[in-house]
Amino acid sequence: MAPVPVSPISVGHIDDVQELRKTIPSRIPQRFVRDGIERPRLFMTNPTPCKNIPVIDLSNLQKGSKDEFRAELLQLSASCEDWGFFQVINHGVNLSLVESLEKVAMEFFMLPLEEKQKYPMLPGTVQGYGQAFVFSEDQKLDWCNMFALGLEPHFIRNPNLWPTKPATFSETLEAYSREIRKLCKNLLKYIAIGLSLDENVFEDMFGAAVQAVRMNYYPACPRPDLVLGLSPHSDGSALTVLQQGKGSSVGLQIFKDNTWVPVQPIPNALVINIGDTIEVLTNGRYKSVEHRAVTHREKDRLSIVTFYAPSYDLEVGPMPELVDENEPCKYRRYNHGEYSKNYVTNKLRGKKALEFAKINTTN
Repeated sequence: MAPVPVSPISVGHIDDVQELRKTIPSRIPQRFVRDGIERPRLFMTNPTPCKNIPVIDLSNLQKGSKDEFRAELLQLSASCEDWGFFQVINHGVNLSLVESLEKVAMEFFMLPLEEKQKYPMLPGTVQGYGQAFVFSEDQKLDWCNMFALGLEPHFIRNPNLWPTKPATFSETLEAYSREIRKLCKNLLKYIAIGLSLDENVFEDMFGAAVQAVRMNYYPACPRPDLVLGLSPHSDGSALTVLQQGKGSSVGLQIFKDNTWVPVQPIPNALVINIGDTIEVLTNGRYKSVEHRAVTHREKDRLSIVTFYAPSYDLEVGPMPELVDENEPCKYRRYNHGEYSKNYVTNKLRGKKALEFAKINTTN
């Protein structure tokens, strides 16, 4: 999935946050302590109440009446344009499978450290167990343990990183990923219709679409006001699907109207967000949105994230139908594989990765 670094990357010692909680439960190592401007203001009361992200009922798009379909399609289009995020209900993904994947993910994170370290995430790569997007010894670390795997096409997989424990991990992930892939194709179909495009335009364009999964485990943190669970970033994907563990703390925040808005999970819903690739293809009409994860003083949090993106061979650029005199071309054409390489070989820094694609209009 990620290119192997040309030269060795020195990242220094990276503490495993689950082990930190066991050995020094009340102290935060300095490498996790964020600079003042980056720290989450968890206890500030916003003077104006924040509206939560929109909710899309996929059943209205698949089998609703004409009026229900039209209303839901407008809601989907507005969600993509105004928020870049939405929660989807009646999504068709088997709920018992969702629960099973959560169970095996938790079982994996609860394994002894030496077992998890059999699947190391090497510096400069994004598959395996550890911390991704770390490229220097002085870089601040996220209060998170990650386990990431490439799924589709099969050539992006590293079989050596697929765990043998729990015993049902691989088969559960395979079954779950097939259903998430189907969901992404369906959502992209309705997103295309909302843009007055052919409903199959994205599926035809994407070819052998790339799919990867990342499981994030955020242990409770004694000073959640000093750390971040995951640094602010937008996703390089076309769509991202987030499953939040039942009973987990509220951790996802999105940046809207200069405010970090917490996302309150809805039971049995999945959270969807627009990635950089859709922003480019829609010429900025639908924008990827900066988001981050925060921690909780008492509760752990599990999230399972699936990334869905075009084939690495695809040349990406704004679709001609969405470029005109009023909306001139904002992004250059580029190879998606090159963009992906640029994305995974840099640390997470808001929407900075998208500068790779932007047309410089300054003289």
